[in-house]
Amino acid sequence: MSQSQDLPVTPSDIDAAAKVIAPYAVRTPLLSPAVLSERLGAKVFIKPELLQRTGSFKFRGAFNKLSSIPIAARGNGVVAFSSGNHAQGVAAAAQILGMHATIVMPSDAPLSKRERTKGYGAEVVLYDRDREDREAIARDIAGKRGATVVPPYDDPMVIAGQGTVGREIAEDMAALGVTPDIVVAPASGGGLIAGIATAVKARFPNTAVIVAEPKDYDDHARSLRAGRREAHNAKGRTICDALMADMPGQITFAINSKLLAQGISASDEEVGQAMAFAFRELKLVVEPGGAVGLAALLNGRIDVRGKNVVIVLSGGNVDADLYARLIS
Repeated sequence: MSQSQDLPVTPSDIDAAAKVIAPYAVRTPLLSPAVLSERLGAKVFIKPELLQRTGSFKFRGAFNKLSSIPIAARGNGVVAFSSGNHAQGVAAAAQILGMHATIVMPSDAPLSKRERTKGYGAEVVLYDRDREDREAIARDIAGKRGATVVPPYDDPMVIAGQGTVGREIAEDMAALGVTPDIVVAPASGGGLIAGIATAVKARFPNTAVIVAEPKDYDDHARSLRAGRREAHNAKGRTICDALMADMPGQITFAINSKLLAQGISASDEEVGQAMAFAFRELKLVVEPGGAVGLAALLNGRIDVRGKNVVIVLSGGNVDADLYARLIS
């Protein structure tokens, strides 16, 4: 039995999620750009989730979760809280399934993410990130309407959906006859990396799965070192607006504490440089939160020379003006 069988999300949960989302989600390709392999002295593969429906991996977990809601309960709708990518994932999934979605978003969330969320038919409720509690607002709305709350990461159905990213990586690497030595993906609350680790390590138990975070927002790295959930103590903001959770989730950390090898981080400046590299050399539009793993590797946070490395670029939803500033 693999070490992941006794955890809150199992490889079979991810297999089930893959069947649920298959008719609606994009199976994103595994790319291997020579320019990146040459730069890092490794065989590098990229999983571009910016090509996913809604522009990020979040659609996978949202659709899997919403599909699990009993038909009789769907009429009351769903409520989610998110700075943007989870918002769009839930809104799009709700639209497909004919459900009403209400999304609690910070008033400083990128305008493009707010507008796209509305574009999928969702109702957007804004809150003040510094003074209000988004979860409390969401639960209040859900309580009044009898709606289902869809957490951004700390939910087994959400994690299983995100784990389909790792399942596809494992399948595609196996088809190439290549064993991944290292898989790197970003984390906010840790749902994506937990799902990826569960799926990848089921097939490749010796692969090192590494979490990437913005500098100072390194709550996963701190928690892995401490052996318990710890908050970061970052002040102010990071351009990686999608990766600002204070602390790993309870369910996600139960998985990540057992399956992850370590955490690495990159500064906002390094993230901007990585986005510019992806634009110039890879022809990919990556948002800041989606580029943090690439940034960490480009800046030598771990030695990957001679290894087979997979980097997950988790999303591409970035305001045009910020993007133009960063890549220039």
